[in-house]
This record gives sequence, C-alpha cells and structure tokens, in this order.
Amino acid sequence: MTRFPAIMTALLAICMAFAGTSEAREVKVQVAVTADVHARLFPYDFVANRPAKTSMANVHYMVQSLRARERSNLILLDNGDLIQGTPAAYYANFVQEAEENLFSRVMNFMRYDAATIGNHDIEAGPEVYDRLVEEFNFPWLGGNVLDAETGEPYFKPYTIIQRQGIKVAVLGLTTTGVPNWLPPHLWEGLVFEDMVESAQYWIDHIQAEEEPHAIIGLFHSGFGSLDPDPEDHPLENASGYIAKHVLGFDVIFSSHDHRRRIQTVSNTAGENVLVMGPGHFAENLALAELTFRRESRREPFDLIDVRAEMISSDKAVPSHPFIQRFEDDVQEILDFSNQEVGRITEDMHSIEALFGSAPFTDFVHHVQLALTDADVSFTAPLAFDQTIRKGKLHMRDFFRLYEYENYLYVMELTGQEIHDHLEYSYGLWFNRMLNEDDHLLKLRRDQFGRIPEDSRGRGALRNPPYNFDSAAGIKYKVDVSAPAGERVDILEMEDGSAFDPDATYRVAINSYRGSGGGGHLTEGAGIAREELSERIVFTTDRDLRSYMIDYFRDLKEYEPVSRDNWKLIPEEWVQKGREKDMPYLRP
Repeated sequence: MTRFPAIMTALLAICMAFAGTSEAREVKVQVAVTADVHARLFPYDFVANRPAKTSMANVHYMVQSLRARERSNLILLDNGDLIQGTPAAYYANFVQEAEENLFSRVMNFMRYDAATIGNHDIEAGPEVYDRLVEEFNFPWLGGNVLDAETGEPYFKPYTIIQRQGIKVAVLGLTTTGVPNWLPPHLWEGLVFEDMVESAQYWIDHIQAEEEPHAIIGLFHSGFGSLDPDPEDHPLENASGYIAKHVLGFDVIFSSHDHRRRIQTVSNTAGENVLVMGPGHFAENLALAELTFRRESRREPFDLIDVRAEMISSDKAVPSHPFIQRFEDDVQEILDFSNQEVGRITEDMHSIEALFGSAPFTDFVHHVQLALTDADVSFTAPLAFDQTIRKGKLHMRDFFRLYEYENYLYVMELTGQEIHDHLEYSYGLWFNRMLNEDDHLLKLRRDQFGRIPEDSRGRGALRNPPYNFDSAAGIKYKVDVSAPAGERVDILEMEDGSAFDPDATYRVAINSYRGSGGGGHLTEGAGIAREELSERIVFTTDRDLRSYMIDYFRDLKEYEPVSRDNWKLIPEEWVQKGREKDMPYLRP
C-alpha cells in the first residue's frame, strides 16, 4: 500500500514527459485568392451577349472542392477591383433595388474570409463602398486608407484568421493612385498613405500585438520593381518592393496589374517571400499552401514550408448551387443589358482608332462636345479590339464603347497646353519612324530591344490604349518621323477659325485624365497637380456613360463617320507601318 502512490507518481511523470516531447503535429493551411474580378460574377458575358468560360461561379466550384478535402483549412481572400467592369456591376451598384447589394450576397455566399479594397471599388463612390462594408460578412481591408478627420484607418487594416490553432494575419493595402485618377467627390475624406510606410507600420504592430504564425500581404498593387528609382515613390505597384524591403511577410498576393505571377523574392534578410498574382476576370485562383509544425504541445508552431499553385477556372464547371442562388439576378441583368437605346447606321471598330481619326473614338468626341459645348475634346480608345455592329444599339454596347465609370470635366487649357498634351500622348502611342521599314506603333520590347515572339493583342503595345488621347474641335497633323516635341502641328479649329497657342480654350476631358491620370496634363502640359482642380469649370454629376445613353435615347439614330480632323504623316510610311504592325495586334 505504501509503494502504490510512489509507483503512480512515477508513471504519471513518464506519461507527462512522453506527452510533452513526442506529440509532434503538422497543420496545413491553404490560402486561396481572387483579384481584379471586375464583376465577372456569372458565366455569361453580358456585353457580348454570350456564355463566358470563367466567372466567380466557376471559382465557387473550385473553392467547394478545396473545402471538401480532408482536414481542409481553406482561407478565401479577394484582392480588390471587384465591383466594377460589366453591366452586372453597374446594375448592382446603381440600378437594382434590393435589400442587399448583389456583391455582398455573392461574396457572403462564397464565404470569403477577407478582401482588400481596390481603386475601382472606390470608383463606385462612398454610397456603394460604405454600404458594402456594412453588408459583407468579412472585413474589407485597407490599412493605408485613412479617415482625413480622425487619422484612423477608414477600412480595417488587417484581420486575424484562425485554423486548427494556427493564427494567420492578413494585412490589406491598396495603391495610392486614387486621388490622381478619380474625382474628389468619390474619395473625399480619405487619405491614401504610402504603401511601403504603411506596410512597415502595420507589420511591426501585428508582430508585437498579435504574434501570428504567418503574415499574409493582400495588396491591391502590382509587382513593380524590386529597386525602383527613389524619385518614383510613392509606388503605384509596390508588392515586389515590400516583399524585398519590409521584413516579416511570408506570402504576398499582388494584383492591380492583372498579371499572373508565382515568384520568390529574397528579402534583405536573406529570407524567401512568395509573391503570387492570380491575374484577372476570375480566370485563376492563386493558392498558397502553408505547412506548420510543432514538435510538442509545449512548443509553438513554426512555418516550415510554403508551396504555390495556380488553378485555372476554365477547367471548372460553374457551381450549380451558385447558379441556382442567383438566377433571378442574372435574368434582371440580361433584361437591363438588352434594352434598346438607339441605332447606328454603320459598324464601328475600335482597332481603327489606333491608326488615326476613327468613328469609334469620334463617337465619344461627338457626345462630349454636344454635352458641354466645349471648344476641344480629348478622348482615347478605351477598348482595344471591339466591334459595335450597325443596327440596334443596346445598353450593353455602351460598356463595350466606354468601359470605365469616368465623369466628364470641362477644363480651361491654353492652346500651348493642348499642343503639349497631344505631344505627350502621341509619344506614348507611336514609334519614331526613321524610314518606311520601321514600326509605326510603339511596341513592347525586351531588354535587347527585340519584340518578344509572344507579343500579340493588347499586350503587344508598350503602353495601354486608354492613354492614347486624340482631339476633336481642332485640325492637326502628327508627323511620326519627327522628334519628340515636334510631332504635332495644329493647323486651325475645326470651324476654320485660327488656333492660338496663347488663348484659353474650354476642353472636354474625362475625370481620369483631368485628375492627372496618365500624366498628360502634368508631365505633358506641365500643369502642377495641385493646380488641376482649379482648371475645372464644369463636371457632370453622373458618369459619362450614363449621359451617353441618355443622349442616344433622344437622338434615336446616329451615323458613325470619322471627323477626319487629324492624320498621320508621312502617309506612305504610315501605311507600311500599319501593315507591319497589324499582325501583332491579333491574338
């Protein structure tokens, strides 16, 4: 009897020692991310009026498959630019009357754990994004977006997500370019801080206060350069730079640049940081699998492995429960998109606008001048390769014609500033031809100055077409053989009156450009960014597309013709350059 307690004590000590040293455990956590979905919610292209191969319905099928795996620890995230880009977005945010916004219903149905707000989400305006913050069952992140009055984050900066005892911190940051691209009334009261400084502040805070097992960067920002010119700060595309220079991140998800990416960056401490970008339009799901291990209950989990996978959604069928849940919304959007607005008498092809005055862009010039009675109009081909067929003009066609929810400004610019704006634009647009065998368009080239073999379609262009501004209201020539600063020769106003470089003109221009987007007014015309708002004498209270729709409802029928108010010279060289470049523009 006297020995029993001693034996039991010894056995208990052995058991405790065994439990403390031998219960090694491994936990895997999958982090799946969508980005730049741009309202591709359903497997239907409401603009082209035909089925689509990829959508959030396909993503939902993949997500459900991942969740069905044994011991699934899936974390589902979105990386911004969700609520803009198709008739579905426009209908959900500005037309549909529903107790809950379509986007909150979709994202809650898919059980997202967190998302970062993107610049095009801000573009919907505070009534929309404030509503979604309340309706989402998850936090909408933006650690570098501050309330101007309080100095506190307007959106939640980060969130902690737990899976089987693992704490994962997700920090959301968004590109700082919003004030340079959008009208102030859409972001008034917000301050966009430098992403790099915010990343350092918040990672220090998270490490000190939360002690997570892993830290994820969910950045609505492209990869950019690992070591950019110091004068380029703040960076629009800062994900790569943060991966290298801000220590503590285990995985960073990039977006905004619409690029698919799986890349390992060695940070300044010699540690590897995985950077992933899922591309756009719900075409891919970027999946990072994090493996954690602890040797005993007394020891913490350590992250021991990170693996990356890119899953294409076109290999997944649309989720049947998803389709059933939102079939009434799909029908409403179809009815909205298929409304007849007017008629046009000829086809319009956007690709023609890359080579001179064309009906596709002159259509927009016509509306901007008619709405504002301005002297001059600036616009660019927002679509790369779209055709609007003659006959009925439907609501959906205006999303093909004008993709973004830009507002319309009238600004006061001098004749010289108009000239310099155009010089800058055509410098982005056209190569300087030294002979008839040169390329006309400024095409993308590799580090050796060669055009990559895979350069096709929109990706063949060095700069995006939405920065290729032409003008209406004036007559001019563009000499593609001339050096920078001497390309554009403005001859006269379209009505035959003289054009005066020293005179002040009323110029119709979209809000992206008028806010400094693309650099045409700041770098080109030399206007200080803080002076731009002083030049605005008129702004619409709705987006330009909605005014275009109203205009053509009243007009009934429109004959698309080129204004022929500008042309490229020397014409023989231009024609040969066009023939040389066209094969690169076809995918």
